[in-house]
Amino acid sequence: MMDFSLRVFSAGFRFSLAAGRLVTGLLLVAAPLALSAQKAATPVVIDASQPWVAPVAAPYDLGSAKSPVGAVLGLDSRSLTINGQPWLPVMGEFHFSRVPRDQWDDELMKMKAAGVNIVATYVIWIHHEESKGQYDWTGERDLRVFAGLCQKHGLYMVARIGPWDHAEARNGGLPDWVLRQGPTRVNDPVYLASVRDWYAQIGLQLKGLLWKDGGPVIAVQLENEYHKRGANAGEAHMLELKKIALANGLDVPYYFATAWDNAVIPPRAVLPVHGGYPDAPWDDKIGKLAPAEIYAFRFDNRVAANLKPAALEANALPFLTAEIGGGIEDTYHRRPVIAPDDIAAELPVLIGSGVNLYGMYMFQGGENPDGKLSTLQESQKSGYPNDVPIKSYDFQAPLGEFGQERASLRKLKVFDYFLNDFGAELAPMTVHAPAVVPRDTADLSVPRAAVRSRGDSGFLFVNNYLRGHAMPTRKAAQFEIRLPQGTLALPRHPVDLPTGAYFIWPFNFHVEGINLRYSTTQLFTRLDVAGVATIYFTAVPGIAAEFAFDAATVRSIKPASGTVERDGGVLYLTGARPGVDTAIDIVSAEGKPLRLVLLTAQEAENAWKVRIGGTDHLLITDKDLITDSGEQSAHIQLRSRDDAHFAFTITPPPAAPLRASLPLAQTPQSNAYAVYFSAEATPRQSPPLQVHPTQSAGLVPPVPLGPPRDKKGTRVAQAPDEGELPQAAKWEVTVPVKALDGLDELYLELGYRGDLARLSDNGKLLSDNFYNGQPWAVGLKRFVKPQSPTALSLSILPLRKDAPVYFELASPLAFAPNGQVGELDSIRLVPEYELEITAAASH
Repeated sequence: MMDFSLRVFSAGFRFSLAAGRLVTGLLLVAAPLALSAQKAATPVVIDASQPWVAPVAAPYDLGSAKSPVGAVLGLDSRSLTINGQPWLPVMGEFHFSRVPRDQWDDELMKMKAAGVNIVATYVIWIHHEESKGQYDWTGERDLRVFAGLCQKHGLYMVARIGPWDHAEARNGGLPDWVLRQGPTRVNDPVYLASVRDWYAQIGLQLKGLLWKDGGPVIAVQLENEYHKRGANAGEAHMLELKKIALANGLDVPYYFATAWDNAVIPPRAVLPVHGGYPDAPWDDKIGKLAPAEIYAFRFDNRVAANLKPAALEANALPFLTAEIGGGIEDTYHRRPVIAPDDIAAELPVLIGSGVNLYGMYMFQGGENPDGKLSTLQESQKSGYPNDVPIKSYDFQAPLGEFGQERASLRKLKVFDYFLNDFGAELAPMTVHAPAVVPRDTADLSVPRAAVRSRGDSGFLFVNNYLRGHAMPTRKAAQFEIRLPQGTLALPRHPVDLPTGAYFIWPFNFHVEGINLRYSTTQLFTRLDVAGVATIYFTAVPGIAAEFAFDAATVRSIKPASGTVERDGGVLYLTGARPGVDTAIDIVSAEGKPLRLVLLTAQEAENAWKVRIGGTDHLLITDKDLITDSGEQSAHIQLRSRDDAHFAFTITPPPAAPLRASLPLAQTPQSNAYAVYFSAEATPRQSPPLQVHPTQSAGLVPPVPLGPPRDKKGTRVAQAPDEGELPQAAKWEVTVPVKALDGLDELYLELGYRGDLARLSDNGKLLSDNFYNGQPWAVGLKRFVKPQSPTALSLSILPLRKDAPVYFELASPLAFAPNGQVGELDSIRLVPEYELEITAAASH
């Protein structure tokens, strides 16, 4: 521990962070930039010197925006607002009718724990009125209960009510009987009469749960991807839908409409929301696609580069999104594998482009409910351009079809927490592009960066990641940001930006009277610990951590590691060792204490905000976590797949004693900054899984092509029908009696090679999977019989070598001499153990 004490400047002087210069009266004396140890290859110049202009009133007519307790939602030209203050929320899509009702509570808490503030959900018409006049709002289709749970957990809600949703649902969500009536998605009297009945049902379900009633529903999305023009269509139709919604009680502050695909956006009536995905499995190409535009900053266009902009593309409305890919649904003819970085790298790009509502689709995966008249998935046979699985809507989402917390969830959480804690400061900031930007989305020669700033304060956004393509290492990179009071070069010495790096760096960040001139680490989150502000940062892998402080604002600095040096009125801290058990303690010139903690990237990804004994803490674990951090004394659950050992760290150490469902051991490395715990569940020794082959694979005929998708006659591979697969290899899989006893969940994990796999029970399809080279895991809790063995049927359809299907496999498949492959390589039961933790509130 070292103590670097400083003499404060005399009262008549101040030190400008932005320019590194001494200011006295009106005399500005610019100090030279610190000399670099290595010369920057070519500094990335970003001009943010224009005076900041405050946002103005937005041209939008709000619905009822005041809650019964007086809270007011609004918006200006730059962001949404709450009680007149800027608001930058995180939104995640969760289709309640695709997830069993008894799992909603857990999944909503997982979303909240990951930093999601708003839950968006499609209300899919065909899920509720498959036959005309026969509505089903029971079980997993109970919208009212779902909205009530959002309210219980302090989550806002957006109801995306269609009538046409898409959502990879049959007919885009329109019931078959609606299609048979006549024209749809226009002001046809028969269609509108059915829409009135549909909206009336939704109005009844959400009665008393709207924002104006004290409920969670703050917005309604009308239609989706709507671009029809002409008589009885276009703006007239969108305005009619809004009129019908209001007539049925759906009076909310915000009305959304998706803004891509040349969408119809009636001025003042709806707010455009945007999107973008890491891949395009709907593309007809059977091969690698060009670089996705979602990894390039959108400076001149809010809509994806390959789509025509919406009619309303003015700066007068905030940049809002609803469908930034949280994953992607594989189609039969294209089966991309989405990596965690594919998802997380999108966030700094979109936020750096000015987005002030970050909406992810999907956040929670699911499965299609059973239809009474047909399967409910999108298919070519139902007149849509793609085939998706009959049951599975996993979407490779941060929360999987069976509730699995994926690595993408943890990587996103690092940014979500940043937006939760610092979004109000970021939201009013304006976007500035570098002097040189990439020519197009395929141009890898130019560094990708952006600045959002307000005056001399702001954030630098950098993305050196591109799905499916290796970005070059940016040698000797340095950023030259021109600000109203001077130019800031960061970092002090050029650094190499690794391929695959993406981050957000603060500059001129003011906290507790201390000015952080810049940091090469990323802001993560904030806690107030015993009255001391504690700011957590996360290290960027491959880039040395450096903090630069305005010396005039610092009385003393005590870093647990690293070296402090003063240069030109700036204090530089370098060499700080990342780790939860170290800290940088600073006292401001005014005597206010501040603690900075630099976490490793892995620690930040594994860190969750929890409430223990009435105070906030970070709980760091590689296990799945469920809690509602809004409760005074939260109930915390940790879940561990295939590992009976639990380990977790809590920082700062809790004052209240912990109670747990398993004996807790406190490990010796605990210290003043963090306390380490471990626990052991009893390893599950269940009877072995019984697997018996019942049918050998036959010779699969050539994969058929579906109907033409466009005027050019383009056709793509068509998935097999529901029902029997005559050429599939089959096994009877028997899950032992009481296999779930003492477990939260039990997974059936399969490794196979083939075209697709299906799991059934007595002829009823339970789950299915399009092969993409990844293990297939099926949560059995919703399927097995508790008091008797459960016999399931597994089918694997072989894949033909000549199948017109695109894969992203780690290694090429080995095909048999008959030109096909269909093998079950592994199958096992994977137990999920649970540890429950509680603590009484401190008094």
